[in-house]
Amino acid sequence: MTALLYLLMIFVWGFSWIAITSQQGDVPTEVSILYRFSIAASLMFIIGVIFKKLQPTSARHHLFFALQGVCLFCANFLAFYQSTHYIASGLTAVVMATAPIFNAIHGKWIYGIQTKGNFWLGVSVGLAGICLLFGHDLLGANWSIDVLYGLMYALMGTWCFSMGNMISIQNNRNQIQAYTATSYAMVYGCIALLGIILFKGISFEIDMRLEYLMGLAYLAVPASVIGFTVYLNLVDRLGANQAAYLMLITPIVALAVSSLFEDYHWSVYSTLGLSLVISGNLLAQMKPGTLTQAYNKLKTAINKQESGLKSR
Repeated sequence: MTALLYLLMIFVWGFSWIAITSQQGDVPTEVSILYRFSIAASLMFIIGVIFKKLQPTSARHHLFFALQGVCLFCANFLAFYQSTHYIASGLTAVVMATAPIFNAIHGKWIYGIQTKGNFWLGVSVGLAGICLLFGHDLLGANWSIDVLYGLMYALMGTWCFSMGNMISIQNNRNQIQAYTATSYAMVYGCIALLGIILFKGISFEIDMRLEYLMGLAYLAVPASVIGFTVYLNLVDRLGANQAAYLMLITPIVALAVSSLFEDYHWSVYSTLGLSLVISGNLLAQMKPGTLTQAYNKLKTAINKQESGLKSR
């Protein structure tokens, strides 16, 4: 089941990249994000009430829901969208791919969670692959003050995403299931977004283009209702570090979709990058000691072969 959920997330969030591009236009970013999570939160509460999936909660639980909502469904999206105004989406993807590192650091700092060597090896290999995948954006960047602003926003977004993951761990320790936490957190995220919109005096616009509406529907239902519920379940099952490795894999699906709809052309470097990201994922998800066991088995087999040759 965990493997199926992981695979589902790769494709659900991988396709969301092209849906996000459909949201660019006359509708302010803050308003588009509010539309997305308002629809998602409404659907989650309707489903939750009908199928009795919402748990009883206390005021203390809602404090964590509010913090998670601000981190996952408000601040990080505002930061990521803002970063794309300054830098190419490829550079943003490279920064977002550092989410497992943020999670590992925060997990150790907040909860004392230890991280094994194979995880760091896997993340390092995966990040090298991401850099190759988006090498054109990295090499083509004009390292001006605007680029630094873009990288700063992308780092802020990644930090907020990671903090949302940490709060999810606390919700799990409070015996709150991912569906309940996500439902309430989305509501609080919408409240925060609405407050920002009203404070900035942003007008509510709507784009009636079919492309915009279809993209909004995808982002609200598969990418949000399904995506975040499944992702936070994976945080509970795998741990925040391993679950966040999805941030390295989903850009691959995004590039594959782009090759179909946006004329993206794969090169030797991007293909090698793809191989590294997949290899890094396998390394990061390995159980501790797997590499040592494999090495010992190989060493034993070689010793037996050498002994056999000597006896001859």
